[in-house]
Amino acid sequence: MFHDRARIFVRGGAGGNGVVSFRREAHVPKGGPDGGDGGEGGDVILVCDPSRRDLGEFHRGAHFKARRGGHGEGGQRHGASAAALEVRVPPGTVAEDLERGVRWDLVRPGQRVVVARGGAGGRGNKAFAGPTRQTPRIAERGLAGEEGSLELRLKLFADAGLVGLPNAGKSSLLARLTAATPKVADYPFTTLNPVLGTIETHERQLVVADIPGLIEGASGGAGLGHEFLGHVERCRLLIHVLDLAPLDGSDPLANHATVEAELREHGGGLADLPRLLCLSKADLVMEEDARAAVRAWAGRLGSTVCGVVATSAATGAGLEELRSAIVRNVPEAEDPPVYEELEATHRLYRPGAGDAFQVRRTGPGAFRVVGEGVERLIARHDVENDEALRYIEGRLRGMGVIRALGAAGFTPGDDVEIAGTVFELDPAAPLG
Repeated sequence: MFHDRARIFVRGGAGGNGVVSFRREAHVPKGGPDGGDGGEGGDVILVCDPSRRDLGEFHRGAHFKARRGGHGEGGQRHGASAAALEVRVPPGTVAEDLERGVRWDLVRPGQRVVVARGGAGGRGNKAFAGPTRQTPRIAERGLAGEEGSLELRLKLFADAGLVGLPNAGKSSLLARLTAATPKVADYPFTTLNPVLGTIETHERQLVVADIPGLIEGASGGAGLGHEFLGHVERCRLLIHVLDLAPLDGSDPLANHATVEAELREHGGGLADLPRLLCLSKADLVMEEDARAAVRAWAGRLGSTVCGVVATSAATGAGLEELRSAIVRNVPEAEDPPVYEELEATHRLYRPGAGDAFQVRRTGPGAFRVVGEGVERLIARHDVENDEALRYIEGRLRGMGVIRALGAAGFTPGDDVEIAGTVFELDPAAPLG
């Protein structure tokens, strides 16, 4: 089976905890704090690997969790930062985290993107030492890493794509044009997965994809075409394969309009791609009728197509002309964009944004403070430690939280909830 969709869960490693420690050495009764910092948690990184062909290894769902950072130790020994966890995906993979609103496009072999950052390590008590706090007995906990569910979708890389109704003859054409061996039969939907083949000339090497047959309503989810229309988006030329004399008696004009309508409805720029029209199964009509059909379709479509060619996979008629037209009309590839800085487009730095908070009254004598900065402050410290509580209160004053509570009507004795922990703060009390 060819798997082009998957969902995975990723979690960056937590940061290591800082430690409270004091130097203990003979003849040095007051050695001072020497607690080391915790290490950084490992990132989860997607790596574009050309040896991968599809998303089959993820199709049952998978969890990828990076390791946490090492904890700090006494003697100013810092914890080791954890190695990144690499998840290898094939070129053409699009990864999207809908909840966080982030999207990554992996197109170039070796490209790497961080999809879940590891948490920062906590500081040991040595980092809190200063002229006014010479023997701190507080240390920070490491922060949790980012996590989320990623939707993975593979969009194949092909220079040209064969599109058309079921049983239009796409698989037979691909087999004759390239060395590919798609399934060929006289019933519709014989191609259940995209098939790739290569056209090689002394000028160029091009990849051609046989996209499973489209039916009316494919862009809205009907039939198999909806599953594979996304693969056409990366093509630079579309070859619309149209049966000259359908055995079911359908009208070629209506068949052509059906496929083109589905390509337009799908979007993704498909309607704007250059086109070749391939009139297939020319061996089933008289030679003069095939030539007349080419002239009629060329006049009907005009400059909207790069050319019209009548072919027969059975006899080989027109195949060389079609191969030359493909090589001639596939636009030159543009240099792939540089994606190393992709994450910067999703992670804009705004000074002070992490310190933003809101104060909400949740009831009589009850308030809640929400914001990334204040919640991270609580997560880092042991609220059962009196010295840590004094430090937290000092930080809240510095961030303006105490002042904002007072403006919201806070009075001593009221409850304040931050990150699920309830405090009793006294704005008028001096810091200890």
